[in-house]
Amino acid sequence: MKPSDLPLCWRTALEPQFAAPYFQELLARIEKDRSHFLVFPLANEVFSAFRLTPLEAVKVVLLGQDPYHGDGQAHGLCFSVRPSVEYPPSLRNILRELQTDTGCNPPGHGCLEAWARQGVLMLNAVLTVRANEPNSHQGWGWEQFTDAAIAAVNAKRDPVVFALWGSAAQKKAAMIDAGRHVILTAPHPSPLSAYRGFFGSRPFSRINQALIERGREPIDWDLAAAGNV
Repeated sequence: MKPSDLPLCWRTALEPQFAAPYFQELLARIEKDRSHFLVFPLANEVFSAFRLTPLEAVKVVLLGQDPYHGDGQAHGLCFSVRPSVEYPPSLRNILRELQTDTGCNPPGHGCLEAWARQGVLMLNAVLTVRANEPNSHQGWGWEQFTDAAIAAVNAKRDPVVFALWGSAAQKKAAMIDAGRHVILTAPHPSPLSAYRGFFGSRPFSRINQALIERGREPIDWDLAAAGNV
């Protein structure tokens, strides 16, 4: 888990964070935590969202909160799990809405890397968590780092679509220039709120419509397509 793992564009944009005392303290604290507890995701996957979606490639931002805390689930992308892992409830609802919205066939897996490779930055506010202890690394400093990443995307000249699901993600709208970028909101896909408006919000077709209207290539959301895993 090293900043050098990130693409050059991200390293350049986030260099002030890497050099800041809070970030050095954060890395040291997580390393110490790993010596006593099981921490997810694996150290070499903490920055997967940045590695798979370089800053210059970002077209869409999808924000989550905390990594999955179950064994083998988190691998560095919000809402995504490894191909062989059972869907967590929120992801199951996302894939249900995906099929309703776009007609995509069920993929048979919950790995969303194919989206990340097309320019969907799949960023959690907090990038690590102890096993079976949700929000255990909340307030450690990750929020400052990921806010800086959002600010770097906001500074891009090309229009970006921000999909903000749930109240926590929607608080980030204040950081986004709505005159240059697009903000699409919906309730969170968790079982507690999916029926309050996430289902039927058609986020995937709305994202693509916004991209097309701004001259950008739409996302192929079809996870079941050959080569998408």
